Amino acid sequence: MSARLVALCLLTAVLAAPAHAQLVKLKPKGGPPPGTPPAEAEIWPFPAPDPKSWWEDKRPKPDEAADPLGGRRIRRGERLVEPDNGVDASTYRLWGLMPLQWQLLRGDEMILEVWTRPSTSVRQTVTRIVVRGGEAFVQGRAGLACCEADIGRRVGFDAELPPGSSARLLALRGLPLWASPRDVQVSEAGSADAVCVDGSAYDITLALPGRAVTLHRACDPAEVGEAADVLEAVLGAALGHDGRFDVAVPGGANFASARSAYRELVAGGGRLKANPDARRKPPGSEPQPEPEPEAGATPPGPPQSAQPAPPRTGASRSGGR
Repeated sequence: MSARLVALCLLTAVLAAPAHAQLVKLKPKGGPPPGTPPAEAEIWPFPAPDPKSWWEDKRPKPDEAADPLGGRRIRRGERLVEPDNGVDASTYRLWGLMPLQWQLLRGDEMILEVWTRPSTSVRQTVTRIVVRGGEAFVQGRAGLACCEADIGRRVGFDAELPPGSSARLLALRGLPLWASPRDVQVSEAGSADAVCVDGSAYDITLALPGRAVTLHRACDPAEVGEAADVLEAVLGAALGHDGRFDVAVPGGANFASARSAYRELVAGGGRLKANPDARRKPPGSEPQPEPEPEAGATPPGPPQSAQPAPPRTGASRSGGR
């Protein structure tokens, strides 16, 4: 090594040492000083933002996957989607989603949305598929929908689906499912009405330019099985993007047993008929907090059935998935 190169290396080391020392010196030690306001402690040691600029400075816009239909203005003769799913705009915003009723669809565009509500848990998921031209996007949200002023532990993601997904998803528009009643019950000879005590209920909305259809399917396997193709496509597109979301969908996107239950029902002469006694809850509804029991009171036991329902003929449809 030449003397000139050695001198250059030594000079570089001498100049780099003070810079490194400055970086170490800037690294904060410990936490914020006692009495620091929470808003400043959260970003400490950086200074608090100017209150005025916080509202007036330009903010980054959501990326395309987070709002695939954003930035549109209504043209003459166009109208927004009017979904009858019972979810108002404020509920969508709690979940971090653009309200469905604000979405402007054109041409061959489509939205598929699934709300999943387990019967024994407040852990809900919302999954939305947006097809725009030859592109498809998925938006997934999961959280605890109960007992807080917001959606507890909410997680979510927005992603573009692989090329070729749009054609497969658009084919779902032609299913006979969309012509079936919104709320159904199993009608089968020799069986009593089922009561949903375990499983998940699904609220499914198909939105197209100028119209929308919403279906509710409770946790009876035959009910869920009628919508198996849609549920597998929507939930299957959402799984694998965020492990926390995947945990909130413990059954995954396999609805083979539910599909078989529906086919067995139809093959045996049964059907899904409109439920005249349906008392639908909106997909985003939350259970009301239960009152505390009085001191010394005996907690109520499980409800007793007056007479057990006779067994259904054919294979069992327990499980729901």
